Amino acid sequence: MTYMQTLGPLLPELILAIGAMVLLVLGVFRPQTDEEGRAIGWLAIVLLVLAGAVIVLQPADVRAMFEGAFVSDSFARLLKLLILGGSAAALLLAFDDLTDYRQMRFEYSVLILLSVVGMLVMVSAGDLITLYLGLEMQSLAAYVLASYRRDNLRSSEAGLKYFVLGALASGMMLYGASLVYGFTGSTSFATISGIATGNVAIDNIGLVFGLVFVLVGVAFKVSAVPFHMWTPDVYEGAPTPVVAFFASATKVASMGLLIRLVLSAFPGMTPQWQQIIVFLSIASMLLGSFAAIGQRNIKRLMAYSSIGHVGFAFVGLAAASQEGVQGVILYMAIYLVMTLGAFACILAMRRSDGPTEEISDLAGLAQTNLPMAFAFGALMFSLAGIPPLAGFFAKFYVFLAAINAGLYTLAVIGVLASVIAAYYYLYIVKVMFFDEPKDSFLPVRSKEGFVIAVSAALMIFAFIVPYLPGSLVSVADAAAASFRY
Repeated sequence: MTYMQTLGPLLPELILAIGAMVLLVLGVFRPQTDEEGRAIGWLAIVLLVLAGAVIVLQPADVRAMFEGAFVSDSFARLLKLLILGGSAAALLLAFDDLTDYRQMRFEYSVLILLSVVGMLVMVSAGDLITLYLGLEMQSLAAYVLASYRRDNLRSSEAGLKYFVLGALASGMMLYGASLVYGFTGSTSFATISGIATGNVAIDNIGLVFGLVFVLVGVAFKVSAVPFHMWTPDVYEGAPTPVVAFFASATKVASMGLLIRLVLSAFPGMTPQWQQIIVFLSIASMLLGSFAAIGQRNIKRLMAYSSIGHVGFAFVGLAAASQEGVQGVILYMAIYLVMTLGAFACILAMRRSDGPTEEISDLAGLAQTNLPMAFAFGALMFSLAGIPPLAGFFAKFYVFLAAINAGLYTLAVIGVLASVIAAYYYLYIVKVMFFDEPKDSFLPVRSKEGFVIAVSAALMIFAFIVPYLPGSLVSVADAAAASFRY
């Protein structure tokens, strides 16, 4: 019993890691069929749900393991629940799509589980070594997932680009971590935060360079400009369920890692990293808003949309306050749901001759499938940040935090970028409701329909969330209180 209590904070990761190994062995000795792959997939979802239940039952206090290298606090637990929920939904969306290509094999579910283990470690990292281990476990599985359709040239190209650029980013992060270690003598966030403060941080140019290189590595993972170059190609070439996974759970984990890094290890260097975050925020918002306008492939459009949304989330982080972190958590939670719903709609864009990805194929959808058009339209309005949908509240909280922190220029640029970005979301709505209809899509399958319905409903009715006791707003505030500012 004592041993289990000691391992308590690590129990969700152990469940998924051991479960992934068991499913791997089970899959090897079972027939290689789509039915077996789906069975393994359902078992993987059960493991994700079980890990989530364990997190909910964990005590609310802060617990650290391995001399502070692994931390379990309110922030980590909330983000882990978001990651597990997003991963389960993305895995659910893969069942029918991969079966269409006769590629629903057990390896897919195992790779998802291993990637999730890495993500859970990322948001609990209290040490540079733990940070890197979690990041690489997540990334190595993601590289394989991106090129999962080996017989598809675009998928193979996406995996190769992701791997080469990801390896470059990992190398830069390792170089930065080695500089930080060299100038502080420790890899522990607690020790680094005690040394990297005041004049020591200002005068130590090597430490500043180390921080910059580490932030570059993380910026690549969240696809912030100018480290976004892999995103459009990978989103277009990788299988759509994989892209849904990358755009939802992986983004939440990477953003959680960034928050943990700057606020746990470098709170004394806020002026230094704040400048970097402000630049990344402005660049990402503007490029995401302008570059998506000319896109006609909806997956490429969603890639630039995700870049823009990272920029909006950075607005809250740049505030360097509890209110700002609360805004980022709310933003990523709402973005997770919006993105999963949008990609479920993209997966539902199927005709008898196969899936389609062009925005023009949505023409007249309201006349051929009004429920799907309504749900997709609600998700587009929410992504654009139009009230009273949830996307509006996501941007409201990060902009409010920036204004209260005195970052007026950043907030104004964010609002203007949001207005520009609304064009391409509204363009999709216009195509669905006002263009001449094309041939209707095949009926929406149950799993896709479930994700679409749930996500659209959450976005539509979220305007009452701030007034509900114990809502996501108060939970996010409690999670943000895990750090000192």
